[in-house]
Amino acid sequence: MRPVIVALDFENQQVVTDFLDQFPESEPVMVKVGMELFYEAGPSILRTLRERGLQIFLDLKLYDIPHTVEQAMRQLGRQGVAMVTVHAAGGAAMLAAARRGLDQGSQAVGVAPAKLLAITQLTSTTEAQMQAEQLVTADLPTTVAHLAQLAQTNGADGVISSALEDPAIHAATSPDFLCINPGIRLATDAANDQKRVVTPARAAALGSNGLVVGRSITQAADPVAAYHQVLTEWERGK
Repeated sequence: MRPVIVALDFENQQVVTDFLDQFPESEPVMVKVGMELFYEAGPSILRTLRERGLQIFLDLKLYDIPHTVEQAMRQLGRQGVAMVTVHAAGGAAMLAAARRGLDQGSQAVGVAPAKLLAITQLTSTTEAQMQAEQLVTADLPTTVAHLAQLAQTNGADGVISSALEDPAIHAATSPDFLCINPGIRLATDAANDQKRVVTPARAAALGSNGLVVGRSITQAADPVAAYHQVLTEWERGK
């Protein structure tokens, strides 16, 4: 897994192709396919990206009854992606069902099973918002660490969280449990709709295992240079 995952939050496959053509073939980046792109292009975008030799983080954030999630994950497990997501708030039974479906799907086609990552709290959510709107009385680090433990106990390989919660997550889980962090911004970038943001260097220092970076790279004047800046800052923070 590469430490920087580029979020392909684009409206269609042609825009993705134009963007990726800026990167040399000698540097196959890892990419995230989220809901916007997947709902427009479907599984064909995954095949296209695999043909380019790219590792894929498929971020669809499944959240439904256990049976539905298991059946959906069985299909996603057949896609040859590196990582997929569910919501930890779906509970123990749903998380375990996701793990079963993912493994069954990958075994059916003879590919390595994807890493199962559980969403804790979105990086666009503040502690005050969580407590007022979700009626969660605990603080954010406690809530996120609890969800991380729940996810690990039920078969997840890691979580998606703000890097600000990485120390609490690592303290509550095993050393190989992954913390993958969106909400990453370069120091000169706007936070936009994100609330709990950090720089690449700060994320590395907090114990991040990987960064998901969208607008700081995709909307840069020189995306390749921005990608390398993120990588450089990440290495300096380790």
